[in-house]
Amino acid sequence: MAKTVLVINSGSSSIKYQLVDLETGEGIASGLVEKIGEPIDGHYKYEYNGEKHELEERIDNHEQGLKRVLSFFEEYGPSLESAGIVAVGHRVVQGGSTFPDPALVTDETIKQVEDLAVLAPLHNGPEAKGAEVMRELLPDVPQIFVFDSSFFQQLPKAASTYALNREVAEKYKIRRYGAHGTSHWYVSSKVPEVIGKPAEGLKQIVLHIGNGASASAEIDGKPIETSMGLTPLEGLVMGSRTGDIDPAAVFHLIRNAHMDVDELDDLFNKKSGMMGMTGFGDMREVHRLIAEGDENAKLALDVYVHRIVSYIGAYTAQLGGLDVITFTAGVGENDEIVRRMVCEKLAPFGVKLDMEKNDTRSKEPRIISTPDSSVIIAVVPTNEELAIAQRSAAIAEKGEDTYGNKIA
Repeated sequence: MAKTVLVINSGSSSIKYQLVDLETGEGIASGLVEKIGEPIDGHYKYEYNGEKHELEERIDNHEQGLKRVLSFFEEYGPSLESAGIVAVGHRVVQGGSTFPDPALVTDETIKQVEDLAVLAPLHNGPEAKGAEVMRELLPDVPQIFVFDSSFFQQLPKAASTYALNREVAEKYKIRRYGAHGTSHWYVSSKVPEVIGKPAEGLKQIVLHIGNGASASAEIDGKPIETSMGLTPLEGLVMGSRTGDIDPAAVFHLIRNAHMDVDELDDLFNKKSGMMGMTGFGDMREVHRLIAEGDENAKLALDVYVHRIVSYIGAYTAQLGGLDVITFTAGVGENDEIVRRMVCEKLAPFGVKLDMEKNDTRSKEPRIISTPDSSVIIAVVPTNEELAIAQRSAAIAEKGEDTYGNKIA
């Protein structure tokens, strides 16, 4: 009998979900719930067996949305029982220092996830609510929290510590937590197989670049650096986020533009990055503007690539050398122009890209550098849902998590 895990990603007004086959690693069924709690009709999308089903109706809360999702499995197939569901895995952005590993969903862990919303106000609350609802709807199926921040709990203290007043940092839990950890863990663990080298001693950089973007550096599969910090705002230029910026820009805008905290939060997170520089967060639109001769778009892409190359240089120094750079996520997997521009900047160091392989689209992991390149350049599609499913299934099979919580 097949074994599956239902992976849930609950947002403030949306829910993404996928039923993952543990044997094949493929998504059997998937969908989206949008506009939860809004005064207009919400939208459901459900895909299974090559067929897409959609529904428009008002969605008052997450409970209503998730009940409807479960009804889709029964109505359109596959039923969760016949699909052999062994667990429900809930993606959580921020586990803080509390959760270095996945955790069973209990009354206590739900509260702990809610308390950590101070570090991820847009994410942790809805994610805790989604788990609470699913525990009631499927009481006999183990529910597991899988934390994006867990992978980077292994960072050396020199990498995770800000040079902020120690008492303030400790009181308000200010440190570098990182994000996209599930993706970085999945991709970095796949790289040795893709390039045919052992994980032991392997020095690698993973570039997860999509609408959100982050870089990480690993030795022996363990992270030593990552670009995101206390929140996902730090680091690379992103679709709508600034990435690295002088903190004094905040003081400057408060004093001179008379902006308040909410306005600054909105500006830095939603109206900056490629969106703020070009009017578009989608890199395909940026390339279109450049082709039309838009100088602002060309500068924005140069800034985007400049930041990536700067991180590669810094991480290579921290690693003490470099064996492989891996591109992943939406831009990393599909944008041959960005990959080429990054590698051209690295050419003086012996990095050589196979242009034909770089320009060929594929959903398979692959090497796109030449055999004589000083560093292997690879593309490995990320699969956060599979990573969450695998980690959830491991706890369900064992019957307990590392914190002593046991499946009843």
